[in-house]
Amino acid sequence: MSTSSALSRRAFLGSAAALGAAGLAGPSFAQQIDPYTGQQVIGATPGATPDAGAVQYDSQADQRHNISSFRAQDWRPYFDNLTNGAILCDLTSRAVHFWSEDESVYRVYPSSIPVSADLTRTGRTEIIRKVEGPSWAPTPEMKQRNPEWPDFVPPGPDNPLGTHALWLSWQYYRIHGTHDTRKIGRKSSNGCIGLYNEHIQELFALSNIGTQVLLL
Repeated sequence: MSTSSALSRRAFLGSAAALGAAGLAGPSFAQQIDPYTGQQVIGATPGATPDAGAVQYDSQADQRHNISSFRAQDWRPYFDNLTNGAILCDLTSRAVHFWSEDESVYRVYPSSIPVSADLTRTGRTEIIRKVEGPSWAPTPEMKQRNPEWPDFVPPGPDNPLGTHALWLSWQYYRIHGTHDTRKIGRKSSNGCIGLYNEHIQELFALSNIGTQVLLL
């Protein structure tokens, strides 16, 4: 690690200690800051971790959890087959559906979704990597906007990817956990799909490299 990187990380974590001393509970200052703007997340509370693609919450967006459309789905309208299993990320209902290859397992989980249409990518992809205890690094665009941010955040409670992450074939796109439970059911990411940590842990175990993924 370079001296500048070490200093950036020390400054990043040092801010957490300073805020903690001021009486803010929670693991880290990093958990209250949007890494893509460097600004405090609107409505942030202590103990809230930004997800990998976090942006400021859209305060004008409808934050209902779409309970009426959060329902069981059949895989056939979306996939030709279930080879390697299949994951449907339904952006309308803000839900992630999983079907196992032999159809013996079906799960549906509430999720966070991108905050705006321009940050939303839809279409077919697949899981290319599975990481338990993921590290996090800013995208080049984020680093350009916020050069003072650390180049790397190791696994742990400050990590924006939560406890598990599934890499998609699209660069920078993930299905991952989050320590900030406020994000689930909301428009709150910069492209990634977020799940509760206990749900991504289960999906992580059920899915495989090559599992089909459809975002729509």
